[in-house]
Amino acid sequence: MTHQELRRRFITFFEIRGHAVVSSSSLLPTDPSVLFTTAGMQQFKPYYTGEADPEKDFGSRNTVSIQKSVRTTDIDEVGDHSHLTFFEMLGNFSFGGYFKKEAIAWAHEFITVEMGLTIDYVSVFGGEGQVPADEESKRIWNEIDPSLEVRTFGRTDNFWGPTGDTGPCGPTTEIYVDGIEIWNIVFNEFYQDKDGSLRRLDPRGIDTGMGLERLALVVQFPRQKDKSIFDTDLFTPLMRMLPQSLDGRVRRIVADHTRAMAFMISDGVTPSNKERGYVLRRLMRRAIVHEHLAKGAYDLAGVLRTAVRSYKEWYPSLDETVVLETFAHERDTFLRTLARGLKEMDRLLLLDADAAFRLYESFGLPYEVVKELGGIKAEELTREAFDEKFRKHQERSRAGASKKFGGHGLLLDTGELKAADEEELRTVTCLHTATHLLHAALRTVLGDEVGQAGSDITAKRLRFDFTFPRKLTDDEKTEVQNMVNEVIAKDLPVQMVRMPIEQAKETGALYFFKEKYPEEVDIYYVGHALGSAFSKEFCGGPHVERTGAIGVFRILKEEAVGAGTRRIRATIE
Repeated sequence: MTHQELRRRFITFFEIRGHAVVSSSSLLPTDPSVLFTTAGMQQFKPYYTGEADPEKDFGSRNTVSIQKSVRTTDIDEVGDHSHLTFFEMLGNFSFGGYFKKEAIAWAHEFITVEMGLTIDYVSVFGGEGQVPADEESKRIWNEIDPSLEVRTFGRTDNFWGPTGDTGPCGPTTEIYVDGIEIWNIVFNEFYQDKDGSLRRLDPRGIDTGMGLERLALVVQFPRQKDKSIFDTDLFTPLMRMLPQSLDGRVRRIVADHTRAMAFMISDGVTPSNKERGYVLRRLMRRAIVHEHLAKGAYDLAGVLRTAVRSYKEWYPSLDETVVLETFAHERDTFLRTLARGLKEMDRLLLLDADAAFRLYESFGLPYEVVKELGGIKAEELTREAFDEKFRKHQERSRAGASKKFGGHGLLLDTGELKAADEEELRTVTCLHTATHLLHAALRTVLGDEVGQAGSDITAKRLRFDFTFPRKLTDDEKTEVQNMVNEVIAKDLPVQMVRMPIEQAKETGALYFFKEKYPEEVDIYYVGHALGSAFSKEFCGGPHVERTGAIGVFRILKEEAVGAGTRRIRATIE
């Protein structure tokens, strides 16, 4: 049976048993406590609590759906034979229409009759704390098939918690075929509040979930232990486009990530440095890194196109044009810094959490890429240690959000330097260093009469005001822009030295003459030595570690803002 046939059979099976067919909801849930839709029941939460009327909305108290889902907790594990970020969840639901007897009987019939499979064993809730053992489900299974093994487990294995902070929950019964758990039936008898306490639901409900990928595996390759979900026809179109010479783990990563990328983009997610956009960017950049390392062995855009076309019949909202355009823009942007980031990674002798975070901060290399490509140098690197560095950096950034930087008077979240969160801060840091390069380039091209008159930096652009008596020519603007990009391309170090203010002035470092400085100041300079630096200024930070992290510098506009004062707006890509 193909995956198309599996979907049709599942929907038809429950439709003829009185279930209203409900389309998959978006990957972007209305529940603010979760980033993505992770289960079929999410769109039905209001019907379990009585906030919405299923008969009014669906014409039935029972529904069936195939829900596209994304879970991000196991991104680090993707690449093995079982973990996925994107998957489809087959589910039947009831909001007071039926309960355990019907749910268990129909599940048994679908698996053994409709699919022709043999159930290895089932599990039920054995009781824990204030929730008693589910003797009723055990009795129902024994009545259906007295020879079937019924195992009992505690709350960790056979009690399904709420999706999000609060919601319906309850004991479960699970069905195992070929050693794989393929169907989880949740008996929503309780509602969990934020404090973790449980209260009874009335009416009780049914919430089931069966992964299409796992069902396809046991149907298409029964009792074949050497096969995985990546051998099913859900993945073969993608796997065929990836050369056999590639490491198997890499092929599985690319196949998984392209599916997730196609669905996330089509549902309105765009790559960014926060929340859903950050998850998408992690997936995209991980896949792009592997394409880059394969040196033309395959075309990632072609794999992505195949993913869209493979699912278009069932999910017509997939938009090939938008998906490919979004991917192309992200790839072009990321490739500008990727090569330099990989070069820096090779240069390092140890890839611990500090080094991994610096690579992420300066070059956008995700943790997964550093861990995966770091080899023995990254052997001790863990996600927990990396996340701890990230958390501490966020705390420092928030603590400094109301403090000014050095002589520039820049703020992290308001005033002249604006960064709403940690990820925007990384972009703003690049723009801040680019402002120093712009200042130096203007003085080189136009002369020493150029002096800084103010600046304003957001996560989208920099604005630099400077003293100069006339409009810049097109050639002058081009020369300044090219000079900044040449310094960026050289990937020069950005360094800091602290010294007494009078000694600092003698170095030739730039500073505001009217600014009041402390007795000791920090000089940030771009180059290998202070004396030969391209740029050097009194400053309190923040800056990138090397200019290569900045990206491509582009002047957007040059204009007058007053007598003898000009303004340049610029951005990085």
